[in-house]
Amino acid sequence: MFGVELARFKYGYDIFEAPLAPIDIFNPVYGARPGEFTLSFAGEQGGDNIGFYVQDLIEILPNLKILAGGRFDVVDSFYKDRPTNTVVNEQTDSRFSPRVGIVYQPSQSTSVYFNWTNAFVPQIFSRSRTGEQFKPEIGEQFEVGIKQDFFDNRVSANLAFYQITRKNVLTPDPVDTNFSIQTGEQRSRGIELDIAGEILPGWKIIATYAYTDVAVTEDNNPDLIGDRTAGVPEHSASLWTTYEIQNGNLQGLGFGLGLVYAGEREVSLPNTFTVPSYLRTDASVFYRRSNYRVGLNVKNLFDVKYYEVDGFSLLPAAPLTVLGTVAVEF
Repeated sequence: MFGVELARFKYGYDIFEAPLAPIDIFNPVYGARPGEFTLSFAGEQGGDNIGFYVQDLIEILPNLKILAGGRFDVVDSFYKDRPTNTVVNEQTDSRFSPRVGIVYQPSQSTSVYFNWTNAFVPQIFSRSRTGEQFKPEIGEQFEVGIKQDFFDNRVSANLAFYQITRKNVLTPDPVDTNFSIQTGEQRSRGIELDIAGEILPGWKIIATYAYTDVAVTEDNNPDLIGDRTAGVPEHSASLWTTYEIQNGNLQGLGFGLGLVYAGEREVSLPNTFTVPSYLRTDASVFYRRSNYRVGLNVKNLFDVKYYEVDGFSLLPAAPLTVLGTVAVEF
């Protein structure tokens, strides 16, 4: 397999700011009006990308396969000051990202695998507080695992050990959170276990567990080295199971129940505080017959209070949510 990808990106923005009176969250007084708006900054960013990629799957033996390939990218990016219509910064970045994978099957139900991949992510739509373009983010991943099928291939389990290293990662600028800084290097490594399949006719299950050791490994600020990155729990797990009646007058009627667990997570870099762990319960009822399906999905059944963290914001997650669906295939 081989191919070429061409892409052009452009993004313009005008940011206005105005002063606003502070508010006491313990005794709030509403109704404050913002002062005069002034143009804080305005710019236009973009880039042209061309990528060439090639990949080949080679069967050395009936139970031994190798996947090899790579991609070469060239990106021309720019940042223009809109008020003066002048190009402040231009740069060209290029990189070759190889990829290798090996699968060995000692038996029909067992597969052992290893892969090594690289990533190249230009930071086209971000700039520093001083107007400079950022270096592209680059990544490297190693993974080794085993996949085992059970019960005549009705259930499969996959156990993986991995390490991902990311360089030139963007995080909020502590001086002005409207901008970003590149923190250096972050590493994530851990164990993932996935089990999925049909235990009995109509009874399906998906279970996952992940242990994630994530940390800042290089940074201009030595105080950040060893800190966990935001929003990543050390332990997380989920369980989703459904049962669908297989015969009789109620054939096609099904029920689902799920649990989602996430351990406590850091909110920002540097690590100053965490949000607590949570256990969320989801459920569903559905009915399918011929070419149509109706369903009722409930997320956060017991209205648990928890928070979404992405390193840039801390937001309350959705409360009890009910969603009805109707689908017809033709």
